[in-house]
Amino acid sequence: MALRDSVQEDLKKALKRHQTTQVATLRLLLSEIKNAEIAQQKPADDSDVLDVLAMQVKRHRESIEAFKKGNRNDLVVQEEAELNILMNYLPQQLDREEIVVVARQVIDAIGAKGPNDKGKVMAQLMPQLKGRADGKEASEIVSKILDTV
Repeated sequence: MALRDSVQEDLKKALKRHQTTQVATLRLLLSEIKNAEIAQQKPADDSDVLDVLAMQVKRHRESIEAFKKGNRNDLVVQEEAELNILMNYLPQQLDREEIVVVARQVIDAIGAKGPNDKGKVMAQLMPQLKGRADGKEASEIVSKILDTV
């Protein structure tokens, strides 16, 4: 089953169960997917849906940080609940050590020699990590590795 179809089925189930947070989150996700389709002028495949999901997850994480700084625990709880719903649709997330292994493989494959090659490494690395790792964390790891090369 396509990822978008899975989201739509889960939305139907959530509507029947009156799960307001899940309904709102999934409706917003489907809306963002539709906006991506309009922008690209083609139906979204699973890769496009993963891009939208990753963008939504990033927004929620940033909101959580901002609300914590603003001492808005009520909004932190809401954002975390929505984030957990979205995380169910992403592939299994890689831990830091797994990202390091993949990053080292890419660095070795392209022969990166230092921090100036970070752009080349990231261009090769991010498609491999798509939906499975946070880009910010991957960037930090690549920077650390390239600083020691």
